[in-house]
Amino acid sequence: MKKYTFTEKKDTRSGFGAGLLELGKQNPDVVALCADLTESLKMDAFAKEFPDRFFQVGIAEANMIGMAAGMTIGGKIPFTGTFANFSTGRVYDQIRQSVAYSDKNVKICASHAGLTLGEDGATHQILEDIGLMKMLPGMTVINTCDFNQTKAATMAVAKHHGPVYLRFGRPAVPNFTAPDQVFEIGKAVMLNEGTDVTIIATGHLVWKAIEAGEQLAAQGISAEIINIHTIKPLDEEAILKSVAKTKCVVTAEEHQMHGGLGDAVAQALARHLPAPQEFVAVNDSFGESGTPDELMKKYGLDTVNIVEAVNKVMKRK
Repeated sequence: MKKYTFTEKKDTRSGFGAGLLELGKQNPDVVALCADLTESLKMDAFAKEFPDRFFQVGIAEANMIGMAAGMTIGGKIPFTGTFANFSTGRVYDQIRQSVAYSDKNVKICASHAGLTLGEDGATHQILEDIGLMKMLPGMTVINTCDFNQTKAATMAVAKHHGPVYLRFGRPAVPNFTAPDQVFEIGKAVMLNEGTDVTIIATGHLVWKAIEAGEQLAAQGISAEIINIHTIKPLDEEAILKSVAKTKCVVTAEEHQMHGGLGDAVAQALARHLPAPQEFVAVNDSFGESGTPDELMKKYGLDTVNIVEAVNKVMKRK
């Protein structure tokens, strides 16, 4: 098992803020809109540096999406920012009609996704957003794993023409990917080559997958670990190549079991290479108030659950 280490924990939303500020310096067409959560989204540095290119719309998310769509007509590259729940569920009609259907170059940037939002509870802990967004034709869906990857992804999506959903989170997590990485939309990242089982993880579950791989190695199990940061378009080639070797797969995500990464992988396998699959995800349930660690443990999204899923799926080969 390849050894991964980190020197610090940082929140992925700060990676977005750092990337947005750098973009502002590089590209005068980049503009930012926020729905009353500037500091929470770490957009304050951009707002201070480029006040003429920052638009505080208040608690009016639907209006924000409409404004962003309109700005693209004049050649601007708008980045919208609010909590993931408000970035998707609250404004789904506007995204579908004004952004996706019209193929507008809007970057929908969503923080505080999943259970790790924590104490704010189920009303804010959206676990359905990836499914909502990946069903929209032409929508690119990205879910990053740490600060460095989020910063790189933020800068990469500005160069990609078309609507993008960029999902990140609130808690400080291990920052282990390279600061100078090249982020390739739609390209999986191989973290560890193995022969016994494929573990495909996204977002905050990537580090949990690495921890699981270390525990599995101690059991004599060789796990191939893949970081899927882009859920749509999915890197089916990387997935199929890995599963052809290992003959079984575990998917891990901070999202509902229905509609997320696991579903996308299952569809790819069903079409091309049927194989046993186990899902580490929330099983048809809303969240609740609690600390991130408490919630991840209660809802089965921790290292232990990935190890258990591996042991289970290997028996099905």
